[in-house]
Amino acid sequence: MKEKYKKYLDIEHHFDQKTMLGILGLMFIITGIYGFLVEYIFYYINSGMKQFYWRGGHFLPWVNIYAYASIIIYCTMYKNRKKPLKIFLLSMILCGVLELITGWTMDKVRAGNRCWDYNKEIWNFGNIGGYVCLRSILFFGISSLGFIYILVPICFFIASKINKKLFLGITLIVCIILFIDEIYNCLIARIFHWPRAYNIYSKMGVHYMSFK
Repeated sequence: MKEKYKKYLDIEHHFDQKTMLGILGLMFIITGIYGFLVEYIFYYINSGMKQFYWRGGHFLPWVNIYAYASIIIYCTMYKNRKKPLKIFLLSMILCGVLELITGWTMDKVRAGNRCWDYNKEIWNFGNIGGYVCLRSILFFGISSLGFIYILVPICFFIASKINKKLFLGITLIVCIILFIDEIYNCLIARIFHWPRAYNIYSKMGVHYMSFK
Protein backbone atom coordinates (compact mmCIF):
# COMPACT_ATOMS: atom_id res chain seq x y z
CA MET A 1 0.00 0.00 0.00
CA LYS A 2 2.81 2.41 0.94
CA GLU A 3 4.59 1.63 -2.30
CA LYS A 4 1.46 2.30 -4.35
CA TYR A 5 0.90 5.58 -2.54
CA LYS A 6 4.54 6.55 -3.12
CA LYS A 7 4.00 5.94 -6.82
CA TYR A 8 1.00 8.26 -6.72
CA LEU A 9 3.21 11.01 -5.35
CA ASP A 10 6.28 10.35 -7.50
CA ILE A 11 4.87 9.27 -10.86
CA GLU A 12 2.96 11.47 -13.28
CA HIS A 13 -0.26 9.66 -14.12
CA HIS A 14 -1.26 9.82 -17.73
CA PHE A 15 -4.77 8.82 -18.77
CA ASP A 16 -6.33 9.15 -22.20
CA GLN A 17 -8.72 12.06 -22.65
CA LYS A 18 -11.91 10.02 -22.28
CA THR A 19 -10.72 8.32 -19.09
CA MET A 20 -9.59 11.66 -17.67
CA LEU A 21 -13.01 13.09 -18.45
CA GLY A 22 -14.55 10.22 -16.51
CA ILE A 23 -12.20 10.83 -13.58
CA LEU A 24 -13.12 14.51 -13.44
CA GLY A 25 -16.78 13.52 -13.62
CA LEU A 26 -16.36 11.11 -10.71
CA MET A 27 -14.63 13.82 -8.66
CA PHE A 28 -17.44 16.22 -9.48
CA ILE A 29 -20.10 13.74 -8.36
CA ILE A 30 -18.44 12.67 -5.13
CA THR A 31 -17.50 16.18 -3.97
CA GLY A 32 -20.96 17.52 -4.80
CA ILE A 33 -22.50 14.85 -2.56
CA TYR A 34 -19.81 15.44 0.06
CA GLY A 35 -20.73 19.11 0.15
CA PHE A 36 -24.38 18.26 0.72
CA LEU A 37 -23.58 15.89 3.59
CA VAL A 38 -21.21 18.38 5.21
CA GLU A 39 -23.78 21.17 5.11
CA TYR A 40 -26.60 18.84 6.13
CA ILE A 41 -24.67 17.91 9.27
CA PHE A 42 -23.34 21.43 9.98
CA TYR A 43 -26.75 23.11 9.82
CA TYR A 44 -28.15 20.41 12.08
CA ILE A 45 -25.50 21.38 14.64
CA ASN A 46 -26.10 25.07 13.90
CA SER A 47 -29.80 24.60 14.70
CA GLY A 48 -28.92 23.27 18.16
CA MET A 49 -29.35 19.71 16.91
CA LYS A 50 -33.08 20.22 16.56
CA GLN A 51 -33.69 20.22 12.82
CA PHE A 52 -32.09 18.92 9.62
CA TYR A 53 -32.07 21.26 6.63
CA TRP A 54 -31.88 20.46 2.92
CA ARG A 55 -29.10 22.44 1.27
CA GLY A 56 -28.20 23.20 -2.34
CA GLY A 57 -31.55 24.04 -3.89
CA HIS A 58 -31.53 20.98 -6.16
CA PHE A 59 -33.73 17.92 -6.42
CA LEU A 60 -30.73 15.65 -5.82
CA PRO A 61 -28.52 15.74 -2.70
CA TRP A 62 -25.52 17.71 -3.94
CA VAL A 63 -24.10 21.23 -3.59
CA ASN A 64 -22.70 22.68 -6.79
CA ILE A 65 -20.00 24.99 -5.37
CA TYR A 66 -18.20 22.02 -3.80
CA ALA A 67 -18.30 20.10 -7.07
CA TYR A 68 -17.00 22.97 -9.19
CA ALA A 69 -14.37 23.89 -6.60
CA SER A 70 -13.02 20.33 -6.63
CA ILE A 71 -12.22 20.57 -10.34
CA ILE A 72 -10.46 23.90 -9.76
CA ILE A 73 -8.50 22.42 -6.85
CA TYR A 74 -7.46 19.42 -8.91
CA CYS A 75 -6.30 21.52 -11.85
CA THR A 76 -4.32 23.92 -9.65
CA MET A 77 -3.11 21.72 -6.77
CA TYR A 78 -2.44 18.23 -8.15
CA LYS A 79 1.02 19.24 -9.39
CA ASN A 80 1.87 20.28 -5.81
CA ARG A 81 0.88 16.95 -4.28
CA LYS A 82 4.34 16.54 -2.70
CA LYS A 83 3.81 19.78 -0.78
CA PRO A 84 0.84 19.36 1.60
CA LEU A 85 1.42 22.67 3.40
CA LYS A 86 1.40 24.54 0.10
CA ILE A 87 -1.81 22.76 -0.93
CA PHE A 88 -3.42 23.62 2.41
CA LEU A 89 -2.52 27.30 2.31
CA LEU A 90 -3.22 27.89 -1.39
CA SER A 91 -6.51 26.01 -1.18
CA MET A 92 -7.59 28.17 1.75
CA ILE A 93 -6.85 31.31 -0.25
CA LEU A 94 -8.35 30.02 -3.49
CA CYS A 95 -11.55 28.68 -1.93
CA GLY A 96 -11.88 31.75 0.28
CA VAL A 97 -11.70 34.06 -2.74
CA LEU A 98 -14.12 31.83 -4.67
CA GLU A 99 -16.59 31.80 -1.77
CA LEU A 100 -16.29 35.56 -1.24
CA ILE A 101 -16.86 36.40 -4.91
CA THR A 102 -19.67 33.85 -5.30
CA GLY A 103 -21.45 34.94 -2.12
CA TRP A 104 -21.18 38.65 -2.91
CA THR A 105 -22.30 38.18 -6.52
CA MET A 106 -25.29 36.01 -5.61
CA ASP A 107 -26.27 38.48 -2.89
CA LYS A 108 -26.30 41.39 -5.34
CA VAL A 109 -27.94 39.50 -8.22
CA ARG A 110 -30.65 38.06 -5.98
CA ALA A 111 -31.23 41.37 -4.19
CA GLY A 112 -30.30 40.23 -0.70
CA ASN A 113 -31.75 36.72 -0.89
CA ARG A 114 -28.59 34.97 0.27
CA CYS A 115 -27.67 31.29 0.19
CA TRP A 116 -25.44 31.64 3.25
CA ASP A 117 -24.67 34.28 5.84
CA TYR A 118 -21.92 33.56 8.35
CA ASN A 119 -23.17 36.42 10.51
CA LYS A 120 -26.06 34.14 11.46
CA GLU A 121 -24.06 30.96 12.04
CA ILE A 122 -22.01 29.46 14.86
CA TRP A 123 -18.19 29.53 14.78
CA ASN A 124 -18.26 32.56 12.50
CA PHE A 125 -15.07 34.23 13.75
CA GLY A 126 -13.18 36.34 11.23
CA ASN A 127 -16.06 36.60 8.78
CA ILE A 128 -16.13 39.18 6.01
CA GLY A 129 -19.63 40.49 5.31
CA GLY A 130 -21.02 37.06 6.13
CA TYR A 131 -19.65 35.78 2.81
CA VAL A 132 -16.53 34.04 4.11
CA CYS A 133 -15.06 33.29 7.55
CA LEU A 134 -11.97 31.69 9.05
CA ARG A 135 -13.83 28.49 9.91
CA SER A 136 -14.95 28.03 6.30
CA ILE A 137 -11.53 28.55 4.72
CA LEU A 138 -9.83 26.30 7.29
CA PHE A 139 -12.38 23.62 6.49
CA PHE A 140 -11.78 24.05 2.75
CA GLY A 141 -8.03 23.77 3.29
CA ILE A 142 -8.42 20.53 5.24
CA SER A 143 -10.94 19.18 2.71
CA SER A 144 -8.51 19.95 -0.12
CA LEU A 145 -5.87 17.83 1.58
CA GLY A 146 -8.35 14.97 1.85
CA PHE A 147 -9.31 15.52 -1.77
CA ILE A 148 -5.75 15.43 -3.14
CA TYR A 149 -4.41 12.65 -0.89
CA ILE A 150 -7.47 10.40 -0.57
CA LEU A 151 -10.12 11.01 -3.22
CA VAL A 152 -7.89 11.63 -6.24
CA PRO A 153 -5.86 8.40 -5.84
CA ILE A 154 -9.09 6.48 -5.26
CA CYS A 155 -10.53 7.92 -8.49
CA PHE A 156 -7.31 7.00 -10.33
CA PHE A 157 -7.53 3.47 -8.95
CA ILE A 158 -11.17 3.04 -9.94
CA ALA A 159 -10.48 4.37 -13.44
CA SER A 160 -7.62 1.91 -13.89
CA LYS A 161 -9.71 -1.09 -12.83
CA ILE A 162 -13.04 -0.52 -14.58
CA ASN A 163 -13.78 -0.90 -18.29
CA LYS A 164 -13.10 2.50 -19.89
CA LYS A 165 -16.39 2.74 -21.78
CA LEU A 166 -18.42 1.65 -18.77
CA PHE A 167 -16.56 4.06 -16.48
CA LEU A 168 -17.00 7.02 -18.82
CA GLY A 169 -20.62 6.12 -19.54
CA ILE A 170 -21.65 5.93 -15.88
CA THR A 171 -19.87 9.12 -14.80
CA LEU A 172 -21.15 11.13 -17.77
CA ILE A 173 -24.74 9.99 -17.29
CA VAL A 174 -24.70 10.94 -13.61
CA CYS A 175 -23.04 14.29 -14.38
CA ILE A 176 -25.63 15.03 -17.07
CA ILE A 177 -28.40 14.31 -14.57
CA LEU A 178 -26.78 16.72 -12.10
CA PHE A 179 -26.43 19.41 -14.78
CA ILE A 180 -30.08 18.99 -15.77
CA ASP A 181 -31.01 19.33 -12.10
CA GLU A 182 -29.02 22.56 -11.87
CA ILE A 183 -30.11 24.06 -15.20
CA TYR A 184 -33.75 23.44 -14.37
CA ASN A 185 -33.63 24.92 -10.86
CA CYS A 186 -31.29 27.82 -11.62
CA LEU A 187 -32.53 28.82 -15.07
CA ILE A 188 -35.54 27.09 -16.63
CA ALA A 189 -37.78 27.18 -13.54
CA ARG A 190 -37.00 30.87 -13.04
CA ILE A 191 -37.69 31.80 -16.66
CA PHE A 192 -40.99 29.94 -16.95
CA HIS A 193 -42.00 30.33 -13.30
CA TRP A 194 -42.20 26.59 -12.82
CA PRO A 195 -41.91 24.98 -9.37
CA ARG A 196 -38.34 24.52 -8.19
CA ALA A 197 -36.96 21.88 -5.85
CA TYR A 198 -37.33 24.37 -3.01
CA ASN A 199 -41.05 24.82 -3.71
CA ILE A 200 -41.81 21.13 -4.10
CA TYR A 201 -39.77 19.90 -1.14
CA SER A 202 -41.08 22.68 1.11
CA LYS A 203 -44.64 21.55 0.41
CA MET A 204 -43.54 18.04 1.35
CA GLY A 205 -42.38 19.33 4.74
CA VAL A 206 -38.65 19.44 4.00
CA HIS A 207 -36.88 22.25 5.86
CA TYR A 208 -34.51 24.66 4.13
CA MET A 209 -31.98 26.98 5.72
CA SER A 210 -32.82 30.37 4.23
CA PHE A 211 -31.05 33.68 4.78
CA LYS A 212 -32.82 36.87 3.81
